[in-house]
Amino acid sequence: MLAFHSDHFVLPLPPGHSFPMTKYRLLRDAVEQRLPAVRVREAPPATDGELALVHTPHYVTAVAEGLLSPAQQREIGFPWSERMAERARRSVGATIAAARAVLNGEQVAANLAGGTHHAYADKGSGYCVFNDVAVAARLMQAEWHRHARRLLRVIVIDLDVHQGNGTAAVFRDDSTVFTLSMHGARNFPHRKEAGDLDVELPDDCADEAYLDALDVALETAWTRHGDAPPGLAFYLAGADPHENDRLGRLKLTEAGLAERDRRVFAALAARGIPVAVSMAGGYGRDLATTVDIQRRTLEIALESWQGRVEQSRA
Repeated sequence: MLAFHSDHFVLPLPPGHSFPMTKYRLLRDAVEQRLPAVRVREAPPATDGELALVHTPHYVTAVAEGLLSPAQQREIGFPWSERMAERARRSVGATIAAARAVLNGEQVAANLAGGTHHAYADKGSGYCVFNDVAVAARLMQAEWHRHARRLLRVIVIDLDVHQGNGTAAVFRDDSTVFTLSMHGARNFPHRKEAGDLDVELPDDCADEAYLDALDVALETAWTRHGDAPPGLAFYLAGADPHENDRLGRLKLTEAGLAERDRRVFAALAARGIPVAVSMAGGYGRDLATTVDIQRRTLEIALESWQGRVEQSRA
């Protein structure tokens, strides 16, 4: 299993900023120490041409050259800096690299950050500068068509606690990309975008109700695909539904989140759908808990696909 990181590019955030920038290096350290089967690589930067598959040229230039207005920077939540722009490129590059790896036979790969699903074609929002999954999906479709001469259908399974509004907007009129988002009904963003399948959850939703809703959502997604199943999945495995997340408002336990991941990976493995995983959100009051939840996601991903390989050999 391959995993890509961009944690060398730490943003110079002002004192008291709520974004947990240090978690990415902590997660890489945890993976390298406890998951030796995961090969960790530094992410390459996405190019302007790759970003332009989703984002408007004017917006790409504004990020690259420091031309974002104060209002745009406030909506993103980060002040502009060269490191901010480079980190945004590499966050996209990591998801591209993970998706390319799974289409080349890796079955599962990961971005140790990513899941920047609030970014629209022409603007960023909610700590998201560029939309890594949207760019990677469009690029993989183009590369797949060029080499295989066939359509690549994509499913986005977004289980961050916040709706993937930017992703839904990007793919609103694209029948080749199916967007599934399970999120807090009363959480950010307050104005939701219509995706292909949106599951809104009440505040304080706990393990049992959440997992029941997930089972229904996954079965609905497979039913809607019918005889044209997706050939690539992106899974946004947010840690922010956890009961002690500062921004989550849900009540999932660590065991509940692990079972969530187990069900997603089992469903994908059973259908032979390769998956690129992004870590998405996680703002725990105890950052060590957030890191452990995300490390466990990667561990379960590895176990799921190793189990499938062992079954195929039996």
